[in-house]
Amino acid sequence: MFAEPGANEPLAVRMRPRSLDEVVGQAHLLGPGTPIRQLVDRDVPMSLLLWGPPGTGKTTLATVVSRVTARRFVEVSAVSDGVKRVRAEIELARRELGMTGRQTVLFVDEVHRFNKAQQDALLPAVENRWVSFIGATTENPFFSVISPLLSRSLLLTLEPLGEDDLRAVIARALADERGLAGAVSLEPAAEDHLIRLAGGDARRTLTYLEAAALVAPDDGVVDVGVLERAVDRAAVRYDREGDQHYDVISAFIKSIRGSDVDAALHYLARMIEAGEDPRFIARRIVVHASEDVGMADPTALQTAVAAAQAVELVGLPEARINLAQAVIHLSLAPKSNAVVRAVDAAMADVRRGLAGPVPNHLRDAHYKGAAKIGHGEGYKYAHDHPGGVVRQQHAPDNVDGREYYRPTRHGAEARFTEVLARIRAVLRGGAGRG
Repeated sequence: MFAEPGANEPLAVRMRPRSLDEVVGQAHLLGPGTPIRQLVDRDVPMSLLLWGPPGTGKTTLATVVSRVTARRFVEVSAVSDGVKRVRAEIELARRELGMTGRQTVLFVDEVHRFNKAQQDALLPAVENRWVSFIGATTENPFFSVISPLLSRSLLLTLEPLGEDDLRAVIARALADERGLAGAVSLEPAAEDHLIRLAGGDARRTLTYLEAAALVAPDDGVVDVGVLERAVDRAAVRYDREGDQHYDVISAFIKSIRGSDVDAALHYLARMIEAGEDPRFIARRIVVHASEDVGMADPTALQTAVAAAQAVELVGLPEARINLAQAVIHLSLAPKSNAVVRAVDAAMADVRRGLAGPVPNHLRDAHYKGAAKIGHGEGYKYAHDHPGGVVRQQHAPDNVDGREYYRPTRHGAEARFTEVLARIRAVLRGGAGRG
């Protein structure tokens, strides 16, 4: 069993939940009938992989499972421990199980840091249920955990804690006897700043709160100034529901469009520090990649999408690097708004009713009877002609000859100007029309 944490333990340790009902957040994992509830309530051997950002409760869940099931708990760190320690703990667990019937929870923190051979050492214990294995990882287990171990474990994905969850963590720490026991109070603005700094991380929330409590004035009131001094992080004036949100993101996009990489990075840092949702930032970057760079640098969209995927995969703080790379790429890329002008012009024509019938030779001719009504008649298969382009009408009559895409002479798009002119000349049997 666990010894209760002492008064000198960090606040985050003292406030660690003692039961599943005390765990804040992760309702999708802990509700009635969920797998982890079933495993705990039935007290059966288990193998779990807990995947999520730092401070979302991976270690907490492991310790709670051990507490409520009265199992022996052993924690191994993949950072500092090797195979020798793992094998020794497995052997002790096997003896304990054979002699007393008591099960052991083997918790491997940062299991993704174990190499393949080290992870292989866990397999016999998992397969023979000598231990209840719980591995914690901040990395995608499909890339960082070997398949045999992954297939033998129940994968549970933890999510960053929301604002309401963090407020509940703070309220409990302020009032609970294990925590600050009412000796400190937090002004609303300071609480908001603390939540922004935490970034969905409960451990960071409690660490910063404890630091603020240590430098709080005699009256115990922690305001924004006290919190800033305690954590050495200035409060960024930024209201995610107000003008600052819209003003900063507007300045961010316009700085990228204006090729001012330094200003763009400033606004990126400002949003991250203020606790802006990184997914929102990533979405704006993806849009901008096509809206203001487009075909002038087709790789800009690839970089932007990759950054957005990195945000989902690794989260902050690491994803700040991926976002910054995308911002630098887009800022320094040649600019073109030809893509957005092209699609908007086409949509404007459609809205005005210029959406005539599809030419007969382009209509679907695969079904029985299509040929009898002229569908597909006269269609020219492009691959049968030199250069893969042949004179042929593709657009409806009322928009035939309209030129929506007008490439610029910027970056890679310059070559598309010449390519497009040659293609249009072949398609229309002469010079392109406006």
